[in-house]
Amino acid sequence: MSEKTLSSEKIYDGVVVKLRKDKIITPRGVESYREIVSHGGGACILAVKDGKVLLEKQFRYAYGEEIYELPAGKRDKGEDFFATARRELEEETGLIPLNLKKITEIYPTPGYTDEIIGVFFADEFEKGEIHFDDTEDLTSEWVDLKTAYEMIEKGVIKDSKTLVGLLWYKSGLKI
Repeated sequence: MSEKTLSSEKIYDGVVVKLRKDKIITPRGVESYREIVSHGGGACILAVKDGKVLLEKQFRYAYGEEIYELPAGKRDKGEDFFATARRELEEETGLIPLNLKKITEIYPTPGYTDEIIGVFFADEFEKGEIHFDDTEDLTSEWVDLKTAYEMIEKGVIKDSKTLVGLLWYKSGLKI
């Protein structure tokens, strides 16, 4: 089952996202429109050490609140998910992962965007250097895993990539 694109109109071409409106025809022959936000994707890292997980707290303008997240960031053009994960973990936390492993890829919002996030795991690190982007303002802290799971139960952690990473770890699944 798939939909066929009849035409595509570029609406917006921004730095982080692009927006287009596609005219499509469904498998049943119904014509409709799809508004698609194109995004280059990103990577997040579930960093675990001594029974603790590294979480960041950052104000997210779209939600108007500070939220807890795993260290993460967007891919640079042409960059693979592993390179993004390594780069972002060091930039935001000063940690360089020594045993980075890919858990999965997720589609955070499949209704209107093509964004893909690579979810990674690491539990061995060496010291690097923090170097935030000009617009980043965040704090990071090691949180006891039990506390992190309580934060999920209480609805404090709401970010999808963070939920996927933490619940994967709790499930005991292997890479």
